[in-house]
Amino acid sequence: MSKFFHKSIIVTAPSGAGKTSITRYLMHAFPELAFSVSATTREPRANEKNNVDYYFISLDEFKEKIQKKEFIEWEMVYEGKYYGTLKQELERIWAIDKLPVLDIDVQGAIHVQQQYPLTTISIFIQPPSIDELKKRLEGRGSETAKSLQARINKAAYELSFHHYFENVIVNNDFDAACAEAKKIVQQFIDS
Repeated sequence: MSKFFHKSIIVTAPSGAGKTSITRYLMHAFPELAFSVSATTREPRANEKNNVDYYFISLDEFKEKIQKKEFIEWEMVYEGKYYGTLKQELERIWAIDKLPVLDIDVQGAIHVQQQYPLTTISIFIQPPSIDELKKRLEGRGSETAKSLQARINKAAYELSFHHYFENVIVNNDFDAACAEAKKIVQQFIDS
């Protein structure tokens, strides 16, 4: 049995706060980590690969997996856009004796913590401000005015949940945020 069985690291944040960049940093820093690929019903962005960045599946397939209770967590994150963590994904990672890292939305992170309260560690990445978050999202160039406003509204709401997480890192300085996340993960691995 894997020494990491049922253990996982959750990295969560409002969209644009830097969770994916910090997750990538952690993946390079620790060979014992493995990225937990989430399932989604949204279309892939230009640089995204199926089965690597996400499992891109149809809405019908996603709903079928919900019915079969194949998700540890799932949410309709944006109108009509579902995201979730498949149980089989975590089992795949534990089977290769690795520690899964879940880069997931705030509500999903709360659900995973509720299911595995003693074997997960959570890191909430907080932007320095909503204005800075808006600049970062605009900088992506992937948002319409409507989707940008939806993400900003959702981010403001999600920030109110930061107290649900053991570790909160304000991503004002990327290198400092990465160093702080690395220290947290190292302590979890060593425990």
